[in-house]
Amino acid sequence: QVQLVESGGGLVHTGGSLRLSCAASGFTLEYYGIAWFRQAPGKDREGVSCMLNPRDGSTYYADSVKGRFTISRDNAKNTVYLQMNSLKPEDTDVYYCAAQWLAGSWYRSPSWNYWGQGTQVTVSS
Repeated sequence: QVQLVESGGGLVHTGGSLRLSCAASGFTLEYYGIAWFRQAPGKDREGVSCMLNPRDGSTYYADSVKGRFTISRDNAKNTVYLQMNSLKPEDTDVYYCAAQWLAGSWYRSPSWNYWGQGTQVTVSS
């Protein structure tokens, strides 16, 4: 059974840092593209970052998080991470990890097959 489980969310002050983790089970994460999305109540889920091609390690970021967030993976632990620095109140959202890019734009949620349940990140001003 394929499963993705996020952790590491929480409450942090403006300028603080958090590291989100997404542990995969039921499949080997290193063979798939991976991504992080976020979603606020009443809004569409938006792409934050991805590693589309597991072989070349190239990464992509939304303009709003470039220079502040870093996506990475640990294949030995079958886990993907999102390091978030210099957090702002507008980063407050539920964050989701996704795996197995299907087709289309990476920042659109229908492009991904597997999803975690989400973890809440709240940045206080």
